[in-house]
Amino acid sequence: MFERLFKLRESGSDVRTEMLAGLTTFLTMAYIIFVNPSILGDAGMPKESVFVATCLVAALGSAVMGLYANYPIAMAPGMGLNAYFAYAVVQGMGVSWQAALGAVFISGCLFILASVFGLRAMIVNGIPHSLRVAITVGLGMFLALIALKNAGIVVANPATLVKAGDLHQPGAILAVVGFLLIVTLDRLRVRGAILIGIVVVTVLSFFFGGNTFHGLVSAPPSIAATALALDIPGALAVGILNVILVFFLVELFDATGTLMGVASRAGLLVEGKMERLNKALLADSAAIVAGAALGTSSTTAYVESAAGVQAGGRTGLTALTVAVLFLACLFIAPLAGVVPPYATAPALLFVACLMLRDLGDIEWGDTTEAIPAAITALVIPFTYSIAEGIAFGFITYAALKLTTGRARDVAPVIWVIAALFTFKIVYVGT
Repeated sequence: MFERLFKLRESGSDVRTEMLAGLTTFLTMAYIIFVNPSILGDAGMPKESVFVATCLVAALGSAVMGLYANYPIAMAPGMGLNAYFAYAVVQGMGVSWQAALGAVFISGCLFILASVFGLRAMIVNGIPHSLRVAITVGLGMFLALIALKNAGIVVANPATLVKAGDLHQPGAILAVVGFLLIVTLDRLRVRGAILIGIVVVTVLSFFFGGNTFHGLVSAPPSIAATALALDIPGALAVGILNVILVFFLVELFDATGTLMGVASRAGLLVEGKMERLNKALLADSAAIVAGAALGTSSTTAYVESAAGVQAGGRTGLTALTVAVLFLACLFIAPLAGVVPPYATAPALLFVACLMLRDLGDIEWGDTTEAIPAAITALVIPFTYSIAEGIAFGFITYAALKLTTGRARDVAPVIWVIAALFTFKIVYVGT
């Protein structure tokens, strides 16, 4: 059955490898079931209901991505997108969380239309090679920043923005041990190196990190408070440009950048293009609509899927495994919470290091290609936003081609996107 559904042999994989990759991906992104309710709770949403909505939409989105598009890419409510929802839209603009959910729902519907008519695929396929590479590298640097932050190795500083954390803390030490273990096992070609590293650090955390066991099973809370609570008329009243357009643009390039970056890392690009891209985009769009209906902010493809890809995931069975584990989290939330952030940080940092090797594919002799690529790769981690990095990259690319008399080298869709991003930055802001 799995062979028929996912074409495992054709992808050079097997059931054990795919399920192991799915477990690896899940462990690196399971934090979202605890972080998302906390962030959306700041917007006034009931945390218990958001917890259930997060698990359900992550399971649904990942299952659709796996069964329909057959990609090893997991989905869940996006970090950054949830922060924009809670702090910029609800707290900053004074929009009710119900109206904000309505805006997410409308943006998801627009995505479905754009995907059905091939607009999103046309945009993605129009991205030049240098920017595609830059997106992958930027994602790697973004992952590295997340990993170092989760390990406590990099912390915030009001004077210098970031600084080294307290490296005497158990979490930082265990993260370093886990990273060295993963790299060593991978070099020795030990299967499941990443998962072994996560499990070893988690076990050590009980002895040296003060980790505690909170039990196995708990009944899921009710989702009634957020299910179908979205306010579409309220969203339209706020204004399409102020909220819905921003959601649309950020979701478009956040998800698209992640899809391209992870697919590139998995070797799933054929002549620089994703073979089943439109199916993947439709799965992404449907998940956004479903998430808004259930009661959570925008759902997107997860960059942490790169950890599962590195563990050998090549087909939708990886994503389906993630979906099953998210469903299980409805009942085993205490067990899912046992894995500390510094246990998954070594896995993310290892994958991030590997993603940087694509820098060599950039044509450094042509500054109209190299500079926009560098801008994209640098801005993604420094703004903590995939979408912002892509925006600055597109604008720089179009501007340099224009000022150097090479405007004809730019695809029409690039001009449109660059103009939209410029308008967004000037009129709406970042």
